[in-house]
Amino acid sequence: MQTLSIYLKLRGRLLGRQLREIGWLRLLLLLPFLLMAGSKALAALAPHPLGRWVVPGLVLAGLASAHRQRADLRFLTTVNPAFQPWLAVEYALLALPVALALLVMGAYASAGITLLVAPLAAWAGAASAGRSTRQRPRSLLRSEAFEWVSGLRATRAGLLWPALLALAGWQQATPLGPLVALGVWLLVVLGSYGTPEPLTMLALTGSSAPAVLRRRLLLGLGYAGLTAAPFVWLLGCAGGVGAGLAVGLAWLGLVALIILTKYAFYPNGLQIRISQALLIAITFTLPGHPAYLPLLLVAAGGLWWQSQRRLRQVLGGAQT
Repeated sequence: MQTLSIYLKLRGRLLGRQLREIGWLRLLLLLPFLLMAGSKALAALAPHPLGRWVVPGLVLAGLASAHRQRADLRFLTTVNPAFQPWLAVEYALLALPVALALLVMGAYASAGITLLVAPLAAWAGAASAGRSTRQRPRSLLRSEAFEWVSGLRATRAGLLWPALLALAGWQQATPLGPLVALGVWLLVVLGSYGTPEPLTMLALTGSSAPAVLRRRLLLGLGYAGLTAAPFVWLLGCAGGVGAGLAVGLAWLGLVALIILTKYAFYPNGLQIRISQALLIAITFTLPGHPAYLPLLLVAAGGLWWQSQRRLRQVLGGAQT
């Protein structure tokens, strides 16, 4: 119990340092939008007879994905080989607000299952603990699309994508299944673009900032469109062709903004992930608001300008 208390105190201090690095202004923008986006998603899923059972799976998937990419897993193994119970307590605390929200909404069984399955993420294997490069099967993706190659391997998306397709096809009579599949797949894409690649790898993709950015957008949107097309088609079958195309285009536009956000804050990984989370939260919180479209256009223009500016700085420094 004492070691668990020490571990939680260390995690609290690390969180405090990260919050200071983010800055109070970003926190004032991020936290309200994240709370509104989360509550809006829960309000849509909890009353639905099938949607409420999706929440525990989403919580477990999100925690397991974050756990597999933790940088301190090897250190924890050296400190205590049986460290998983520490992380299980931490993940249960992280899932507690979601469970309480489900309780308030009357989804009692879903709330209990959420608290039961969240600690299981502590026993997920590290992303680097898989097979060696020689033992891995050759990827069907171009090596130049390194975000997709490494990101999909880390999240085991080769297994997740068929499962999401089955979910979308099973619920094809209603738009809920395809919409949930698109939302989960967006989180997978978000995780793939949350870690900045080394500068040497970035410099190989082009000699100028506009060329690099166009190439990254072309590859990213190409693979995103190919993998999301079946979900969009099923959505069109359930909700109409026009609605399916509108959601598909909006989904691709959001992927483009995620890619631009990565290079607008390159190479600070924490700022990239926080800014992407803010972007996702705003996108899912403000639809229907009169300021939504102008704000989105301003954000897109600002990210395009900032990403090119940042790439000019880092590529210029690499060449000198």
